[in-house]
Amino acid sequence: MLVLAVCREKVGSKVISVAVTPNGYADAVNGDRFVMPEERCMSFSSVLDILQGKVQQRGVFYVQKQCSNLLDELPELTDDVETHVSWMSAALGKLPDAVNFWLGEASAVTSMHKDHYENLYCVISGEKNFILLPPTDRPFIPYGVYQPAVYRQRGDGEFEIVDQSDAEKVPWIPLDPLDPDLERYPGYGAARPLRCSVKAGEMLYLPSLWFHHVTQSHGAIAVNFWYDMEYDIKYNYYQLLETLSEVTGGST
Repeated sequence: MLVLAVCREKVGSKVISVAVTPNGYADAVNGDRFVMPEERCMSFSSVLDILQGKVQQRGVFYVQKQCSNLLDELPELTDDVETHVSWMSAALGKLPDAVNFWLGEASAVTSMHKDHYENLYCVISGEKNFILLPPTDRPFIPYGVYQPAVYRQRGDGEFEIVDQSDAEKVPWIPLDPLDPDLERYPGYGAARPLRCSVKAGEMLYLPSLWFHHVTQSHGAIAVNFWYDMEYDIKYNYYQLLETLSEVTGGST
C-alpha cells in the first residue's frame, strides 16, 4: 500500500495507457480469435481508485503496455527505479530495448507465449507467479493461427469482440497451463513446466525463447527490462526445432 501511495503522489495526474478486458485475458485466444485488450487512456489515480475498490468499473484493468512505458509515460518514477540493470547491460554489452511498468488486478493473466528478449523481471510489491517451459519443450506446446480482434466495451457496459479484418492472422498458444486440456492437446502431457513465485524485492531472469505464463497478486507492481536477444546458433536451433514440430504435428 505504501508503494501505491507513493505512486499516487508522484504520478497520480499522469495519463497512461491501460489494457481493459472483460475477463483478465489480454492477448489471448478466445474461441477462434486472438483477442487483444481495449486500450484506454486514464489517469494513474483513476487506475488506483479501481484497484483499491474506491470506484467500481466493469472489466479487468491492467497497466501492461510493453513499449517502454516506464520511460515514455512514467519517467518521474525513474528517480526510484533504475533505467537499466548495470551488471546485465555490462554482460550483454548493450542497454535494454524497453523498460516496462506493470500494475494490475489479480484476475489479469498473461497467457502463455515466448519473447525474443532477454528479460529481467523485478517485482517491487506483491507477487508474480510464473509457469515456465524451456524452448526444448516446443514439440509439446500446441499452436494455432487466429484471426486478430480487440475487445470493445459498449455503451451498456458489455464487451464485444471486434475483428481486425485487415490484419494478418496471429500464431498463438491456445492451451491454458493452469487447466490444460490434455484430451485436446495430449502432447502437452510430456511437457515439464517449472513454477516459481517472485516476491517483492526479487528478480527473475527469463531467458529469451522460454515460454511463460504469468499471474499475480492484486495490485502487484513490477518493472521488467527487455534486452534484444542475439540471433545466433541458439536461435537457429530453436527454428529447427519449431520446423520439426510443425512437420510432426506439434502445432494444431
